[in-house]
Amino acid sequence: MKIALRLATIILWLFSAFISRAQLADKHAIPVIRSDTGRSDSILKVCKSPDDCSTQKDVIDVVRNILHKGTGNRSDTGEIKSQKLRTSVVPAAGYTLQTDMAVLVAANAAFYTHKDANQSTILTSLTYTARNQVIFPIQTNLWTRGNKYNIVVDWRYLYYPSYTFGLGGYTTSNDGYIIDYSTIHLHQAVLRELAEDMYAGIGYNMDYFWDIHEINPPGNKSTDFENYGYSKTEFASGFTFNYLYDTRKNSINPEQGNYVNVVYRPNLTLFGNTANWRSLIIDLRKYIKFPAGSRNVLALWSYEWFTIDGKAPYLMLPNTGGDPNSNTGRGYIQARFRGANMAYIEGEYRFGITRNGLLGGVVFANAESFTEQVSNNFETIAPGWGAGIRLKFNKFSRTNVALDYGFGLNGSGGVFVNIGEVF
Repeated sequence: MKIALRLATIILWLFSAFISRAQLADKHAIPVIRSDTGRSDSILKVCKSPDDCSTQKDVIDVVRNILHKGTGNRSDTGEIKSQKLRTSVVPAAGYTLQTDMAVLVAANAAFYTHKDANQSTILTSLTYTARNQVIFPIQTNLWTRGNKYNIVVDWRYLYYPSYTFGLGGYTTSNDGYIIDYSTIHLHQAVLRELAEDMYAGIGYNMDYFWDIHEINPPGNKSTDFENYGYSKTEFASGFTFNYLYDTRKNSINPEQGNYVNVVYRPNLTLFGNTANWRSLIIDLRKYIKFPAGSRNVLALWSYEWFTIDGKAPYLMLPNTGGDPNSNTGRGYIQARFRGANMAYIEGEYRFGITRNGLLGGVVFANAESFTEQVSNNFETIAPGWGAGIRLKFNKFSRTNVALDYGFGLNGSGGVFVNIGEVF
């Protein structure tokens, strides 16, 4: 019993150190580490009533009190903005419907370029999953003096055999089969401050897929991938034009505020594409304290992903869970639906269960729709719904371990795990 307790304590300490030192925004449990393009407020802040850290409790407090009775809950000492480089390396585990169980080693560095800048981060991890997938991201989120510029880099290598089900909303689970491929994504952007909480800038994205092949596709008919234009390689290259408006004070677990992120990407033959095509992503989020004055939050999310014109590569078409953090469509496996255009909405109500903040809960519902290949119209809606538990892992950053069970149509469903809120 003592050995098990000590082992659990070590794991919790390592994981907490990883979260608190790195100042993660949100991290999906694949786990590809997520770093929002918005502000990155310091994790260590003075706790004010009614959220006094001496009365709030997280997992680290629980473990400390078990091992050393009478130590009490940890208290904050104020905001720290040291320019010293802080690094951390930690093993971890995760789970998604698409990857099954996954193990990883993650590393990060956090620092300030200047005392009046948001915290900058460099994040990476190496993941291996039960389905023989390999995921290797390198992400940086750098802030210059006075937060005048935000430099964002998201580079990823994946060996990622994964399920596909075809195009549109009329596909069934029986249409699913594996597409095996490797891919490199090189995304980067530089944003300049236009006004308080508002940024705009330009970037460049390159996506390359190779060694693509179908594994045991349904027999007796051509797959949607083959009809769409099957190829052993796919390539996309283009500049991006970015707009960001973010009034959230804490992107890990927002209590109120607004978030608007618009990315327009023209992919032209000038940059190596086989044909011209353009895409547009509009990511809108709003957070409302409900009831007013409580810590409960009504969170609303709209994610619209359009192919404005031309023909995007099959593996780059809008799809369930295809957002940067793989969180759309709880209730369905990643890539369950795919099409040229995607419309998505979700609402989640987040509430406390214990007064000390250690345990909370959520209920959520979402709906997604994809255009059909022939008509290019939205003809079906796939709803998802569910509930989950939140365990406070770091009370200073309000980082939760999110454990949800989502349901979808026709018996679809499963467990969804995140560090930080889903959106």
